[in-house]
Amino acid sequence: MATADERPLNEVQFLTVAEVASVMRVSKMTVYRLVHSGHLPAIRVGRSFRVPEQAVHEYLRESYVGVETA
Repeated sequence: MATADERPLNEVQFLTVAEVASVMRVSKMTVYRLVHSGHLPAIRVGRSFRVPEQAVHEYLRESYVGVETA
């Protein structure tokens, strides 16, 4: 199932919901909404979630809205 450009699991950095919220400068509830809606992939560890750091950067890159100049 893994694509060729994915890193091995032992090289993936996982972030907590609080760390993702800090990086994105949003609330933890916003991160939970993104995870539950499927916009941000995550794994469940016990009762908490861990989000791959690369997924956060990809989400931000894809969500970027550039300002066009005339």
